Amino acid sequence: MCSENQLTQVPTDLPPAVTSIDLNLFAPIPNLTQLRVSSTNLHTLDFLIHANLTKLQWLLARKNTFSVITEGIIKAMPSLTRLDLRENGFTCDCDNSWFVQWIKNITRTQVIGAQDFKCSYPSQRRGSKLLELDVQSCLVDIDFICFMSSSCFIIFFLVVSFIYHFSRFHLTYAYYIFLAWMFDSKNRQKRAESQYDAFVSYNTHDEAWVYEELVPHLEQEQGWRLCLHHRDFLPGKPIVENIAEAIYGSRKTICVISRRYLQSEWCSKEMQLASFRLFDEREDVLILLFLEDIPTCHLSPFYRMKRLLKKRTYLSWIKAADNPQLFWEKLRQALRSTNRAEEERLRLTVNQMHGVCFQPAE
Repeated sequence: MCSENQLTQVPTDLPPAVTSIDLNLFAPIPNLTQLRVSSTNLHTLDFLIHANLTKLQWLLARKNTFSVITEGIIKAMPSLTRLDLRENGFTCDCDNSWFVQWIKNITRTQVIGAQDFKCSYPSQRRGSKLLELDVQSCLVDIDFICFMSSSCFIIFFLVVSFIYHFSRFHLTYAYYIFLAWMFDSKNRQKRAESQYDAFVSYNTHDEAWVYEELVPHLEQEQGWRLCLHHRDFLPGKPIVENIAEAIYGSRKTICVISRRYLQSEWCSKEMQLASFRLFDEREDVLILLFLEDIPTCHLSPFYRMKRLLKKRTYLSWIKAADNPQLFWEKLRQALRSTNRAEEERLRLTVNQMHGVCFQPAE
């Protein structure tokens, strides 16, 4: 019977014990227009998806045990004009939402007895009608979700890119300031002896003075251990991390200040990080050494430095020309002083230094 290629309908219903159908059954009958699979134990009609029954017009599938009709099953029968699924126990949840919507909108296919389709699952809806299912609660606008998701991602990416482009240095600096604060808070009580006596913060244009004047006097003559950028920073480590470790790994920080220094973003961050440690720990860790006479008005952008200058006097190399030995002695005293601000502070006045110290005018 099934070997005839021109067969357009299955003459009789399938046996009741049938629980599945082999797809090879439909291979010889591509022109099938009517299919009866009523009163069987079929649990699903998914076999129709791959049965290639594009000319099927009438499907009679009453009294079976399947409960869900998927979109794929219906679309596999593009020529369907009559569908009889009465006396099946349907699942009344979102699994059948597409099928319910299709029944309500379809005009080309007659769904026999659709208004009487009953729910068997879930138990709280047993006996209610399938067409009463609220499909709106199941509908998910995938296109809208994709649009909103992609839009949010693009906006987020643009905002992050904008912030990173214009503020990456400040973000990195703030991140390491936070790490330094966390490290300092956890280790303040158990901090070991400092690796260096002083970290020297300077601009590369002032490097000659540092290596020709500062290093020979402090390291070679007096034996202080100094931390210098190009000599002691670990290669490959982020520069801000090197700076934080140098400042917190030294008893003092010497800021060699010049106009070039104030113009350098990295130098200003070094000074700010050192002053952050000063204010946070309330310890006298900061020594400001001016290579040039810099009016206070030029320090206006450096709020923290200006605040310090209102309270303290600092070493001036320009005014030390007449008595350089006194300059180095005062610097040695500053390095020797303890970090406890309450016990001992750096008191360098113009009279004491005989012109060696520099107090910026208000």
